[in-house]
Amino acid sequence: MTATSQSRSVGFVSTRFAGTDGVSLETEKWAHVFEQNGFACHYLAGELDLPPERSLMVEEAHFLHPAIREIYRECFGSRVRKPAITASIQRLKGHLKSHLHAFKERFKIDLLVVENALSIPLNIPLGLALAEFISETGIPTIGHHHDFFWERKQFLVNCVWEYLNMAFPPHLPFIHHVVINSSASNQLSTRTGISATLIPNVMDFENPPAPPDSYASDVRQAFGIADDQLFILQPTRIVQRKGIEHAIELVGRLGLNAKLVISHSCGDEGYDYLERIKEYSQLMKVDTLIASDIVGEQRGRTADGRKIYSLYDVYPYADLVTYPSDFEGFGNAFLESIYYRRPIVVNAYSVYSTDIKPKGFRVIELDGYVTQESLRQTREVLLNPDLREQMVKHNYRLALQYYSYSVLRRKLEDLIADSFGD
Repeated sequence: MTATSQSRSVGFVSTRFAGTDGVSLETEKWAHVFEQNGFACHYLAGELDLPPERSLMVEEAHFLHPAIREIYRECFGSRVRKPAITASIQRLKGHLKSHLHAFKERFKIDLLVVENALSIPLNIPLGLALAEFISETGIPTIGHHHDFFWERKQFLVNCVWEYLNMAFPPHLPFIHHVVINSSASNQLSTRTGISATLIPNVMDFENPPAPPDSYASDVRQAFGIADDQLFILQPTRIVQRKGIEHAIELVGRLGLNAKLVISHSCGDEGYDYLERIKEYSQLMKVDTLIASDIVGEQRGRTADGRKIYSLYDVYPYADLVTYPSDFEGFGNAFLESIYYRRPIVVNAYSVYSTDIKPKGFRVIELDGYVTQESLRQTREVLLNPDLREQMVKHNYRLALQYYSYSVLRRKLEDLIADSFGD
């Protein structure tokens, strides 16, 4: 995937490119591979933490923009759409499409990469604008789909079926569709007739992480973990599909002196589940810390002067990672745990069962609930350093084979060749 003598420009478009959500993380990895091969990368979104000289921020592209949120609230959970909402959708679609044209012209975009904005209808006007823009310009496009609307029950009762069928995703000859798991590929083909390329999430396994530096040397102390206490890490937000009750139950029934640290809070998805987690921790008598005030997207300081650690500062100090999700599009925390050589407890969510498990990873597996066998395996891994070392080395070798940047690079080579005829 080598740029021609006339350097090419790639334009990434999504609702946001900021923080540590899965879409932003995978976009960063894709951009890294493009840039390694001579492509200039530019970005359009409603929230950006990227240099302004390489990006264009359009507030209405964000799914949290007030006008976009109003459309979302009116369109899902109801079967009849108000004419005023239709007018609002069309007005915002036109506004966003004009910015897409400006983005293309300003940065001389040769290839568009749309990150999830053509699969999850959090921003309906943006999806419609993209579909029309691609159709009107014929620009070669890669639709990188992390989730589809039919996978989430909150989208299934709606009054915008014609928009969903038109743009989520659109069936256009200029778009190469990419999915991150085999189930999504099968469903996309069955529901729409669209064929897709499967590119799993990846990490830079060719280059292992550097040893922890002095900044992060006091992570355990910052979390209040005693010297004789085990550190169990739940590296996710507190949302219901993460199945955090399983992690609490596991720690509570281990019979070992352990502390459960949850890295992130609930964000903008409501506080009911957060209260549930607090109550369940008390019920199970589990020492649980929600560390979202001192675990951030990057290092820094809190208002009262405490250190803020990145999640990547935290992983190396965990004795065990829990990842008991009920549903994941792929599972970045799984790869991160392997990358930082941490043993992991995994609930057998569907993508893990079909795409990851068959490759032979060695994990502590739950099948929807905590069993005596899973407790026995967890104790054995925590108390046997040799077994733990064998497990994490084995997992790293497999991840290097199946989920490294070289895998992404090979897949992108084919897409670039198909897009430009090289």
